[in-house]
Amino acid sequence: MNTVDALRHDVIDVHGLVVRYGASTALDGVSLRVAPGDMVALVGPNGAGKSTLVNTLSGILQPASGSVTVRGRLAQVPEGRQMFGDLSVDDNLRLGAWCLRGRGRARRENRDTSRVYELLPDLVRVRHRKAGGLSGGQQQMVAVGRALMSRPEVIVIDELSLGLAPLVVTDLARHLKRLNREDGTAVLLIEQNARLALDLCDRAYVLEAGRISAEGDSADLAASPEMVRAYLGGPGEGSAPKATGRDIPRTGTVHSQEGS
Repeated sequence: MNTVDALRHDVIDVHGLVVRYGASTALDGVSLRVAPGDMVALVGPNGAGKSTLVNTLSGILQPASGSVTVRGRLAQVPEGRQMFGDLSVDDNLRLGAWCLRGRGRARRENRDTSRVYELLPDLVRVRHRKAGGLSGGQQQMVAVGRALMSRPEVIVIDELSLGLAPLVVTDLARHLKRLNREDGTAVLLIEQNARLALDLCDRAYVLEAGRISAEGDSADLAASPEMVRAYLGGPGEGSAPKATGRDIPRTGTVHSQEGS
């Protein structure tokens, strides 16, 4: 990291985060960071606490202890898309700008959806259709576009690939990479599909049973035999997580965190 990078404040800074549901601890001493312009993945099996982290970042859940700092505007793409099915695509997009203040010209500019259609041109031909009648991939694009309407510094995507065909996921990943490259929007990708997440993002964290079990450059994690065995599958196997990943390495260029 050069001097300029070191002086930049992280857009997401989580330290020692503990979140509980009653007597159950969902997150136990989690720490992670996302710098401006970063693409960072958080991978892990179902029930690891990934969505709990997303909801804590968005302020839906409150931590029992630890700290969560978000600098700038954060927008969330929720798991399952959560469209307003009876509204058009264009109206769904405009709802993403509800938090932006302004009157007259400023109000019109805030609700201008043209930039979203430039980034996600597949939505142009369906802009007047009801969102509830779209395919899953199209709905996911609308959910991403709706988040972009708030002009966020960082976008948090909860399960980009959920329920979608591989070719659709590949297309969504391409659009997301373009967004990051052209607009400099930071991305935190919460994803069960570890192969997709490591291919798309430069850095990654592995969350298991509410704790960060490993972190590092995505290439280093992907090259780890333990990571391959636990999450990526062997030759000819699928990309979905296959195990708890307890044997993920804690040495070398892949760094570990122990919960508090």
